Amino acid sequence: MSDYWGYHLMLDCGGCNKNIQIRGQIVKFVKDIVERIDMIAHGEPMVEYMLPGDPKQGYSMVQLIETSNICAHFVEPDNTAYFDVFSCKKFDPEVVKKCVREYFAPGSIREHFLHRQADTSVHFSGLDINAP
Repeated sequence: MSDYWGYHLMLDCGGCNKNIQIRGQIVKFVKDIVERIDMIAHGEPMVEYMLPGDPKQGYSMVQLIETSNICAHFVEPDNTAYFDVFSCKKFDPEVVKKCVREYFAPGSIREHFLHRQADTSVHFSGLDINAP
């Protein structure tokens, strides 16, 4: 049994290349990263262009994996990208960073890695959502 329920890597990337604007490159990236970190994709990745005309416009990506999900948002106006890899199966954050560098060549990466674990000693006793 693992010491933690899950593992969550967050990468904030600045100075990315133009691949953040190319849907096909984002799809290739997510399929590659799933394989590299030894996960199993659940369905195809969802990649949609979000917020046209907004300062935060760009593609958003979600890939469900059997052990949770991989998500990202790519912001075109300032060439930034934000990645989340969350899984109850262990993975190597260095492999994720290497793949991000290969596809999007960020000039900077700020990394946060969390071990996720709920307090299992607390038990839900029920809640009446209609109570005043």
